[in-house]
Amino acid sequence: MVRYHIDGFQSAGAEIVAIADVNEAAAQRTAASQGIPRAFGDVASLLADPGIDAVSIIVPNKFHAPLAIQSLQAGKHVFCEKPPAISAGEVEQMIAAAQAASKTLMFNFNNRARPESFAMMDYIRGGQVGTINSAQAKWIRRTGIPGFGGWFTTKALAGGGPLIDLLHMIDLALFFMGYPEPAHVLGQTFGDFINDKSFKGPWGLPDVVGGTTDVEAAAHGFVTFRTGQVLSLQVSWAEMVKREEVSVVFQGTRAGGKVERLFGRDGLDATALDSCELYVQENGHSVNRSIVVPACEDMGRIRSAANFIHAINGTEAPLNTPAQALALMKIIDAVYLSARTGAPVAC
Repeated sequence: MVRYHIDGFQSAGAEIVAIADVNEAAAQRTAASQGIPRAFGDVASLLADPGIDAVSIIVPNKFHAPLAIQSLQAGKHVFCEKPPAISAGEVEQMIAAAQAASKTLMFNFNNRARPESFAMMDYIRGGQVGTINSAQAKWIRRTGIPGFGGWFTTKALAGGGPLIDLLHMIDLALFFMGYPEPAHVLGQTFGDFINDKSFKGPWGLPDVVGGTTDVEAAAHGFVTFRTGQVLSLQVSWAEMVKREEVSVVFQGTRAGGKVERLFGRDGLDATALDSCELYVQENGHSVNRSIVVPACEDMGRIRSAANFIHAINGTEAPLNTPAQALALMKIIDAVYLSARTGAPVAC
C-alpha cells in the first residue's frame, strides 16, 4: 500500500520526508526506491521531528490503534489503513486522542474514492435514489486465503479473517445508506477451508510453518437499523462460489443501483471490470442506466490518500469520519459476537 499512499499524498501537494519500520533495512530500501530522504528503525524517532505534520499507518491490524494514538499524541495528523482497529473500543480510544490533540484522523476506505462511488453518491445526494431501504454488501472469493500461519490468519494480530479484512463493501453500503444507526445484528462465521492450502490466494504472505490459523474463512450477516433500513453482508476468503465478486447492490424508494467490481481471476486486477448502474421506472417501463466513469485500476487508493491531504488543508471535505469508522467496527464486533453466541446482538 505504501506506493498508493505516496502517490496520493504527492498528487495533493504533500512532501514525503521520512519512513519508519521496525525492519530498518526494509525502510531504507523503500526510502531509496521512492526518493524519501530519511528512514528510521523506530517510530519515536520519526515522530520527534517537529517538521513532520502527518503520518500514514500501514502495519498489521493490531498496531493500528497504538501507533495512531502515539502519533496523535505527538501532534501529527493520522491516515490509517483499514480496518480502523481490531475492535470498536480501540477506535473510541483513537477518537479521544484525535480530539485531545485537535488533529485529523482518517482511514483508507478507498472504495469510497472510486469514480463509480463518486458518481453514485451524486445521484443519491441529488435525490434520484430516494431512501435506500435495503442493501447487500458482498466481497467473496473462491480461493483467496492470504497465506497460512502469518498475521492475516492470526486473530490476535488481525482481529479476524475476511470480515475485518474485506470490510470495504460493508462500509460502502453504509456510506450510500447515510450511515444509519444499527439496532440489531445477526451473524455467522464459517471455518471451512481455512486450513486447506488449495484455497490459498495468488497474493498475500508466505506461509509460516507452525503459525496460527484461527480466523474465519467466511462470514454472513444481517443488520437492522433504527431507521427501518436493513443490510445483508457476505464476505469470504474461501467459499464455494463461481468467482470473486466485489459489490454493493441497493434498493431505494425512487431507484435501485449497483456498484460492482469483477475479477477475471481471484486477486488479480489486470482483467478487472468495474460497473455502475441505476435501475428506475420511467413511463411504465423498467429502465437500466449504465453510468460510465473513467477506469480506476487502483480502486480509489490514490484518490483516497489525496483526500486526506486536501482535508487537512481545508480544500475538500473528508471522505470518511472517525464516527463512521466507529459505527463500522461496532457492526463487525457484533457479527463476531453473534456468531459466538448464536443470538442476535443489540447495538
